[in-house]
Amino acid sequence: MKIAVIGTGYVGLVTGTCFAESGNDVTCVDVNADKIARLQRGEVPIYEPGLSELVEQNAQDGRLRFSTDLAAAAGPAKLIFLAVGTPSAEDGSADLSNLWKVVEALAPHLAEGALVITKSTVPVGTNAAIGRRLRELTGRECDVASNPEFLKEGAALDDFMKPDRVVVGVRRPEAAHLLRELYAPFLRTEKPFLVMSPESAEMTKYVANALLSTKISFINEVANLCERMAADINDVRRGIGHDSRIGFAFLFPGVGYGGSCFPKDVRALQAMARSHAVEPALLSAVDAVNERQKHVMMAKLTRHFGDRLNGRVVAVWGLAFKPRTDDIREAPALTLIDELLRRGARVQVHDPEAMQNVRQQYGDKLAYCESKYDALNGAEALAIMTEWKQFQQPDFDEMRRRMKSPVIFDGRNLYELSQMRAAGFVYHSIGRASVE
Repeated sequence: MKIAVIGTGYVGLVTGTCFAESGNDVTCVDVNADKIARLQRGEVPIYEPGLSELVEQNAQDGRLRFSTDLAAAAGPAKLIFLAVGTPSAEDGSADLSNLWKVVEALAPHLAEGALVITKSTVPVGTNAAIGRRLRELTGRECDVASNPEFLKEGAALDDFMKPDRVVVGVRRPEAAHLLRELYAPFLRTEKPFLVMSPESAEMTKYVANALLSTKISFINEVANLCERMAADINDVRRGIGHDSRIGFAFLFPGVGYGGSCFPKDVRALQAMARSHAVEPALLSAVDAVNERQKHVMMAKLTRHFGDRLNGRVVAVWGLAFKPRTDDIREAPALTLIDELLRRGARVQVHDPEAMQNVRQQYGDKLAYCESKYDALNGAEALAIMTEWKQFQQPDFDEMRRRMKSPVIFDGRNLYELSQMRAAGFVYHSIGRASVE
């Protein structure tokens, strides 16, 4: 099938590349000429394991192209995916300004019979509003479907190629049939293809992210309670996770969630609820707990050092909001870095992938270290903020040699307490006793 994907951000680029990999003729479109030029040269602007290789192969094979020419891409396309960003507005609602610009620009080039599909995360009712606007602009009924994405950064290709489920919101069975045909290569293991109304599909995306966010905030709040009551959150997590009604997924305590989806989607769902006179008490609490959790590491540092952080060297391992990505949007590490800089600390940082993005934001305010051990040189404390595999089994003897004082603040509970005690570290983690 001929497909146009409008927007070459995280979702659009993964979507277009995976559809090309399954044999479709795909053109990815963006207004950012510099980004398109980079993609045409084979330079992928985001880090996602395996994506660069897949883009290169499909571009070489002629199935995947990149362009700024919306008319040329959309005109012959049978399917047109809208994958533009919908960031948070000041009131927490989704900012759809970029989406509406695309709809306006697309209308003159939309072929009769083409199916427009929203991949962007949009408030409930957006699909219907797009249909109305296209009807006004084209003078005819235009088919619009919803197809929310459920991609995890760091595992997006697997999530797309081997989905748990595919959700589509349609108004006509013909649209569902077309999308089922498109997704057939990815559903050969009998994973479900779920057909519903566009409104239900739009809501499904928000509810999925809100529920996962709720599990994270819940376990973090319980972890903070465990610290006060001499309980160990790891034991508690094991005790509840084996209950088949609960499970272990997203029940790992830490320093809060970040990224491009959970924070904005929880806030957008709150805004939608309030716009319909429903007070989202639970969602508000989830968001508030997460924002507090991002300050937990600074509170631990302050308890240890008091107000004497000025001039101290603090190392930070992990800058991305999660491993296997270079995404630093709403990353808890940045909250900690901001607080350390305000208190006059000297901050030495290392991350396997996110260093350049952080450098663009902080410039020369930080010391950027190519190795995790170099970040420890002269450090009086190490804060671990992202659970990269590279941090899970370090050389503790080398760490002690490099550090001025052997103090670790572990925001991801990577190490066992007995292990830290034997290695001679002062060790503070989340929801467990400290090793002094």
